[in-house]
Parts: sequence; C-alpha cells; structure tokens
Amino acid sequence: MDRLKIDTCPLCGGRRLEYAMTCTDYYASGEKFEVIRCAHCGFQMTQDVPVESEIGRYYEVPDYISHSNTRKGLMNRVYHLVRRGMLSRKALLVKNASKQEKGALLDYGTGTGYFADTMARCGWKVSAIEKSAKAREFAKIQFGLNVESEKALDSYADGSFDVVTLWHVMEHLEYLNEMWDTLHRLLRNGGSLILAVPNPDSYDAQKYGNVWAAYDVPRHLWHFSPSVMKQFGIKHNFKLEKSYPMPMDAFYVSMLSERYKGSRLSFLKGLWMGMLAWFNAIGNKERSSSMIYVFRKK
Repeated sequence: MDRLKIDTCPLCGGRRLEYAMTCTDYYASGEKFEVIRCAHCGFQMTQDVPVESEIGRYYEVPDYISHSNTRKGLMNRVYHLVRRGMLSRKALLVKNASKQEKGALLDYGTGTGYFADTMARCGWKVSAIEKSAKAREFAKIQFGLNVESEKALDSYADGSFDVVTLWHVMEHLEYLNEMWDTLHRLLRNGGSLILAVPNPDSYDAQKYGNVWAAYDVPRHLWHFSPSVMKQFGIKHNFKLEKSYPMPMDAFYVSMLSERYKGSRLSFLKGLWMGMLAWFNAIGNKERSSSMIYVFRKK
C-alpha cells in the first residue's frame, strides 16, 4: 500500500516536522498512526496515511455515518437529532454570509445530501460533490439529488458559485493547497467559502489527548487549529470574516472518545465532558470542539 510521507509543511513550507503523538484508528482498522507538528507554524498532520487512491477501505465500515446514514446505536441517534437542528442554522449562516436569499452554491463532500437538500428547498441552485458512491446513491434515492463525483470539480467554470461549503471535509483531502486554489477559482469575486473542521486546540481535545475521537486517523489527514486555518486563508487570498463555535460537536466527540477509552457508561461520561466543553467554549469560542470559518474571496 502506498503511503503519503510528509516531509514539508503544506502551510509554511517548513521542513522541521516533530513527533506530536501516536493515535489509533479505533473506528475501522485498529492501526496506529503518528501525528506530527510543524515546529515553525504549529500545523499538525497525520503521517504515513494511505494515499487517496487507496484509503477507501478505511471508510468502508457499515456505521461510517457520513456515508451510510446509519442510526445504529445511541450515539448515532444523537448525531441525527443534533443534525436536524444544525441544518437550519447552517442555512441561515449561508444567507447571512452571502447576504443573499438565493444564489449558486457548491457543497463539496456532501455525504448523504442532507445539507444540499436543505439549501435546494430554500431556493438555492445547488451543486453537490461526494466521493462515496454509496452516499451519492442515498442522496439520489432519498432527495432526488444529482450528486457528482469529485471528478466534476474541474468541469465548473471560474466564478460559478456565490458560496462553497465544506462541512467536515477539508481535513480529509490529500491535495490541500490545490483544493484551496480550486475553491478560490470557483467562487465569484466576493464569494463566501464556509468551512467546518475539528479543532485540536479545543477543551475536549486537550482533555482526551491521543484518544480524542476527532483526530480520526487516518481519515483525518490535517488538524486545523484556529490560527492555522486563518493562515491558510491568507495564503490563498481569502479574508477570514467570521468564525463560529460548534459546541454541540463536543458531546458526540466526547461520547466516542469515552468509548475508545473503554469507559463504562461512556454515554453519560461523554455527556458530562461535552457539557464541560460547552461551558468552556462560552468564554472562548476558539476552545470549541469544532469551528466554522467564513472566508471572503478577495
């Protein structure tokens, strides 16, 4: 199996990459992967992950929720409950960020299509891209969406979209700088790029260390702190306009982390830790388990 060996930081170009921790793929394989950190800018990365063409088997588990829509188990039912509330909040965020009631939107990494369907129902002209054929088929059957594979990205003309969204997607993408450049090309001048990613500087990440579920190795290749995300925007000619906490993510992530620790009553312990993380983020949003970033194309 070919693996991605990172010897240069994709953010700053630094070559002094230090060992940070070893994390386990609790979700699929049980394999261990090193997380490294750039000594110059602090960007964290997962080392020696399978290359994009070969990583598919690490997603091919029955309960990978972003692709399967599973409701198996209490934690996945909680995920669905929270998602219903978040969809309307995301739609409002798009409206406020773009200052438009309707427009052209690309949802990259749409998964099973819930957000794309929500925006289409709001009157937006929605294009959606998803790598997983299984998830694309679900979106077609459930919502009637014509979700395309990632190969379609190159077919869109420059300035095609008013808004591009990636909800917990950027951390999965092997060709990071190339994707930032492509997103810049696809947006009209002044268009909005909205990203959601886990936050390794969060309260729950610090508490759980290498068993924090949102490291999610090897599926998560990049680990974006708020300062790192801002620097990526600057590098690719975006202006960071706003950032928002996603405190509800802490509950789901903490429940998974407790399970990975082998805790008894992992649901209740995760609920308690999620509550602590929630309160911690009230005073400092950049300690939230996940963050939403709204960039404007310059």
